[in-house]
Amino acid sequence: MSISIQVLGSLLVLISFVALQARRMQLDSRVYLLLNVIGSGELVVSALWDRQWGFLALDLVWTSVSAFSLCRTWTGRDARVLDIK
Repeated sequence: MSISIQVLGSLLVLISFVALQARRMQLDSRVYLLLNVIGSGELVVSALWDRQWGFLALDLVWTSVSAFSLCRTWTGRDARVLDIK
């Protein structure tokens, strides 16, 4: 898979992380979560294509958690709270 896809995906995840650490974004910000979903999603495709199973597992979880949190922000629910019953 193209190295540019891997670099772009990594940059999106890192940009959101750095912005969070610099307090330019919040953990439940839609922009932060969207950058994570897109970036880690690209890395999922790349890891799958290259059969890098460890990275695939990591990026699948990263994408899933980010997507779940993003969906919660769109439904108006707090992204940081899981309803476990």
